[in-house]
Amino acid sequence: MASLQIYDPFTDTAVETLFRQFLRPERNDRAAPQGIRVDVAENDKGYVVYAEIPGVKKDEIHVAIEGNQVTIAAEVKSAVAAAEGTRVLRAERYSGNVYRSFTLPVELDETASEAKYENGVLELRLGKKPAVAGRKLTIQ
Repeated sequence: MASLQIYDPFTDTAVETLFRQFLRPERNDRAAPQGIRVDVAENDKGYVVYAEIPGVKKDEIHVAIEGNQVTIAAEVKSAVAAAEGTRVLRAERYSGNVYRSFTLPVELDETASEAKYENGVLELRLGKKPAVAGRKLTIQ
């Protein structure tokens, strides 16, 4: 005699994949930008920021510091150029401008900050501005 098994469609990965693709359709026209992922660490002298920006030349990266706000911008160019007589079959990589802006708790000293780009990772060493001591006023 054959045994009966209970089928649960929610445990089947094929059904889950079907619903995931239905609710989030794939865009075929152009890939979406992934953004710039950052890690931020703090020490007594300042902050160290590691930002992933793969496939970008260092002269195409721009970093701006205004007070306690840091903005990283880059231009990602397409690596595949359609030459004469060829056609691109699939292009999933994003090309265009990406940027990331975030604020830190303390104002930054632009003169004590430096940047280094190696192997697709931008390393920023951002110095803190020294705290200004308050001035005591005499009452007349």
